[in-house]
Amino acid sequence: MKSTSPSSPSSPTSPAARAAPARSVWVMLFALTTAFALSQAYRTVAAIMAAPLQADFHLSAQALGLFAGAFHFAFGAMQLFMGIGIDLHGVRRTVLVAFPVAIAGSALSALATNYSVLVLGQVLIGMGCAPAFLVCTVFIARHLPSERFAAISGLTLGLGGIGMLLTGTPLAWLIEATSWRMGFWVLGACAALAWGLIWTLVHEPAPPASLVGAPPRKESLRQAIGQFGAIFMLPHTLGIVLLASVGYASFISLRGLWLGPLLMQRHDFTLVQSGNVALVMSLASLIGPPLFGRLDPGPLHRRRWIVGFTLLLAGLFAAFALTHNPLIDVLGPIVIGALSGFLVLQYADVRAAYPAAITGRAMAVFTMAMFLGVAAMQWFTGIVASVASAQGADPFTAVLASIAALLAAGAMAFVLLPGPAPNPAR
Repeated sequence: MKSTSPSSPSSPTSPAARAAPARSVWVMLFALTTAFALSQAYRTVAAIMAAPLQADFHLSAQALGLFAGAFHFAFGAMQLFMGIGIDLHGVRRTVLVAFPVAIAGSALSALATNYSVLVLGQVLIGMGCAPAFLVCTVFIARHLPSERFAAISGLTLGLGGIGMLLTGTPLAWLIEATSWRMGFWVLGACAALAWGLIWTLVHEPAPPASLVGAPPRKESLRQAIGQFGAIFMLPHTLGIVLLASVGYASFISLRGLWLGPLLMQRHDFTLVQSGNVALVMSLASLIGPPLFGRLDPGPLHRRRWIVGFTLLLAGLFAAFALTHNPLIDVLGPIVIGALSGFLVLQYADVRAAYPAAITGRAMAVFTMAMFLGVAAMQWFTGIVASVASAQGADPFTAVLASIAALLAAGAMAFVLLPGPAPNPAR
């Protein structure tokens, strides 16, 4: 009988045998990231579509804010259900069931004949995209080493941010050559391709016993909902939620809603010129998450970094609000895009703050807070812009100053409210 040595290629302990499952996990993560990239594209279309939508549907600044916020409200509201779905039915089934709703919403938006239908399309897109990044973070937590969580999450955020590149110059060119409706058709086709990639490549491997964050035992829907209640009862959840609701929201409110109108109305930029700035801002935002993921200082100092960079971001928005210089209005968003990558540290903080058995639901609560915060900030800044315009003030100064104030308030809440018990191992 022919024996197989431990070092032979066919041995289960050989480097080749160990590398094959590792490669498979990375391929699956890449496939899941394609859906996240499309989610990033959908949530930032308003910055480039704002002008043509205002022209076609005669939208006020407040109505435009509601349009942009509809995606994020639906996205955030569905997070609890997506967290339950992931913990009970797995990553693959959850995203494959949800994502076709986004494709349908994209088609409905392209066919919209009035503002109400347009907003409904955004709601459907938000619902369908709801698990897009959550499945990535849970997959990383379950199937990759815990000490590399921040670095890998940062890389995933960076790759997913490629979707925002689509809604910069390429979308501006497409809209100028055709119409904003074609933008939704193209994004819907890309989303369908991403769904097919996930259906083909993703399965749920059993996590290695050595990895923290293995899937919990099966439980009833009632028990799963009860676990969410338990998360909200923990004293450190409120500070996490309040900061989460303003950090990412500040970046997306600028990149996804106000950047295009600001440049076009303040400085008479064309749609394509505004798209170019949005593209560079998006490129800058791709660099930040992998960089901050690798620079993660660990659990002992991570929270100080989070507070410090949140206050720095608030200062940049405040400074941005006080100037009408075209150079500052171009460079400011780019710097903000690069620094926004520190938000990946919040994902690592959330992972360390809760037991491994409820990783999916803890991430869902955090993601829910992020995107309900985006919806609230876009709606609120729409009102701020309308009021400022009615009073004869510059609406963009008012919007940027209000974002700075919200960031400062979120940082103060994070510092003053109770934090989680120290967990040096995570």
